[in-house]
Amino acid sequence: MNDRSRSVLVIGAGVQGLSTATVLAEAGHRVRVRTSEHPSETTSAVAGAVWGPTSLWPVERARRWAERTYGVFLELATDPATGVHSAAGIVAGRTGFPETPPGSLGLLDGVRPCGAGELPPGFAVGMRANLPLVDMPRYMEYLSNRFLDAGGELVHSTVPSLSDAAGESSLVVNCAGVGARELVGDPGVRPVSGQHVVVENPGLDEFFVELSDVGEWTSYMPHGQRLVLGGTAVEHDWNRTPDPQVTEGILRRCGAIQPVLHDARVREELVGLRPHSDAVRLHTEHYAGARIVHDYGHGGSGVMVSWGCAYEVVELLLTDLDD
Repeated sequence: MNDRSRSVLVIGAGVQGLSTATVLAEAGHRVRVRTSEHPSETTSAVAGAVWGPTSLWPVERARRWAERTYGVFLELATDPATGVHSAAGIVAGRTGFPETPPGSLGLLDGVRPCGAGELPPGFAVGMRANLPLVDMPRYMEYLSNRFLDAGGELVHSTVPSLSDAAGESSLVVNCAGVGARELVGDPGVRPVSGQHVVVENPGLDEFFVELSDVGEWTSYMPHGQRLVLGGTAVEHDWNRTPDPQVTEGILRRCGAIQPVLHDARVREELVGLRPHSDAVRLHTEHYAGARIVHDYGHGGSGVMVSWGCAYEVVELLLTDLDD
C-alpha cells in the first residue's frame, strides 16, 4: 500500500473526532486530525456533561453507542486524571417521562424512582441514579494527550472540501460537527446554541438534570470545585457570545432548586454550538478514490455516545481493507 492509503485523516477535534482518532492510533494506524479549533475551544469542551438519557435517532443504534460508551466511562472513572467520575443524582421532569426509566437509563441497574420529598417543587417525576459525569476541559486535555501519546498528529488547519480530504488520504473520517453543513453540503445539520454557567461549587456532590422539550431547563453538575449550571437550546443560532440575561435565568432556576447557588461566584459563562440533525449521520461514502465515514449530527449527546460511535466508525472504515 502506498503512503496515502496507509494513513487516516480525521476531520474535527471535538469529542467524536478525538475519540475515533485515539481508537485508530492506539490500534497502530497513522492518524492525522485536522481541525479549525483546538480541542479546548470546541463545543465539546464547554459541555456539561453527563452520561444520561438521549433522544438520538436511530434509537436502537444510539442505545448501543450509549451502552458501549458507558462501559468505557466506568473504566475511566477509576483514574482521576481523566476528568471522569461517578456521581449520584436525580433526573427529573416537570410533567412526566415518555418512558420510565427514560432513555438509556433503562440500560442500568440501581435506577429507582424518587421517593416522597426527593423532588424539588414543580417537578412531577424523577429517577435517582449513579451516572458518569465528565469534566470536559480536563477530559478533552486527557483525550488530546492520549491521542498524541499514541503517535497521532494534531494539525490546526481547516479542510475546505471533501476533495481536499480525499487527496490527502484514502481513509477519511468526517467528525466536523456543525461544520459538516458546509463541508458536505448537508442543510439538515444545524447549530443549536447552548449556554452554561460555571460557578464555584459551594459543596454539592450530587447532580440534577431536568429533562425538557422546551428551549431551557435546569441542571447542575459538580466537577470538584467547579459546578456547571444549565441550560438552554436555541436552534439555528450561530452566536457564541454569552447573554447576561440567559445567565441570570440559569442562576435563578438553579437557585430555586438549590438555594446555596443564589450566592455562588460565577467563574465562566460558556456557549457552544451543538450539531443537531434529525438523525445521527454515521455511514460510509466512497468519494474521489477515498473511503469516507461520516459521523456527525449528535446534537447535545455527543459525549454520551462518543466511544460507541468511535468503535463503529473504525469498523466501517477498516472493514475488508487489504493488509
